[in-house]
Amino acid sequence: MFIMITLATAFAATVLTGVLLLPLLRRLSKGTIREDGPKWHESKQGTPLMGGLFFVVGTAAGVIAGYLCLLSAGRGPQAMSLFGGLTMALLFGLIGFSDDYIKVVMKRNLGLRARQKLILQALVAALYLVFRWYLGDRSTAVWIPFLGDLELGWFYYPLAGILLVGMVNAVNLNDGVDGLCGSVTMVAAVFFMLLTGLLPNYMEMHVMAIALAASCVGFLLFNAHPAKVFMGDTGSFFLGGVLCALGFGVRMEFLLFFCGFVYCCEALSDIIQVCYFKATHGKRFFKMAPIHHHFELCGWSENKIVIVFSLVTVLTSAIGLAAALLR
Repeated sequence: MFIMITLATAFAATVLTGVLLLPLLRRLSKGTIREDGPKWHESKQGTPLMGGLFFVVGTAAGVIAGYLCLLSAGRGPQAMSLFGGLTMALLFGLIGFSDDYIKVVMKRNLGLRARQKLILQALVAALYLVFRWYLGDRSTAVWIPFLGDLELGWFYYPLAGILLVGMVNAVNLNDGVDGLCGSVTMVAAVFFMLLTGLLPNYMEMHVMAIALAASCVGFLLFNAHPAKVFMGDTGSFFLGGVLCALGFGVRMEFLLFFCGFVYCCEALSDIIQVCYFKATHGKRFFKMAPIHHHFELCGWSENKIVIVFSLVTVLTSAIGLAAALLR
């Protein structure tokens, strides 16, 4: 019963928020397009930003509804872990909202400086790790799929911080084609929904994964090609935060590389492009980075990119699920 309530609440809250906020976002500003995108993306000028607010509200509403449903049935999940992870995601979303606000309202197309975002993200990551330590999660071992546990000692904390910040920014890079980030994240959320449903003692993460999956579906009603609204950094930072909360919540952090394989490829393609450009004094390894733009310039339609990237995520998530169940 709680599954249906969580799904319905998250989906309905996302759609309702979208219906109510979309006219306001259209009046508030005209969306900005990343300057390094393909030329034909200029036709999207005027599409409003900050649509991520739709599923921020939807996910939060779904989490609260699911938690209350379980609580009333005497099956209350670990509230601190659940809402601690949600708060971390909301703080990442707040950083993204600040960036979008500067772009939209203050008319500064680049938003926050990269260094400012990185410092704020590192602070949120550090606070989250301290919070988990305070809750009693003081293990410094990580589980590596198909290999086993690896004790890292205190090196675990800087590595975990890098993973948190890196994954949030990788999800952000994935947001560049209509419906892409929402679709890929929906698949990743379903992966965590299946995983936490099959493993015992992770009811709180099960609720969060269900809410995230349903809110992504609701958002795609507005963001599928042709997009009526873009999620902006508000949305992509929040999505990255929720996925990290799920990965860290089940203490299988490295599973993020499986369900987030596409995100990692996006980030890696950006790094390769920059390094190759500097090493060759102006030559490009890809036609354009992140890699979804490379495929656009190869002639792929936006819908094809969304379908292929989502299917790749299905495949890599299935491998990750098999690894977790064989642990």
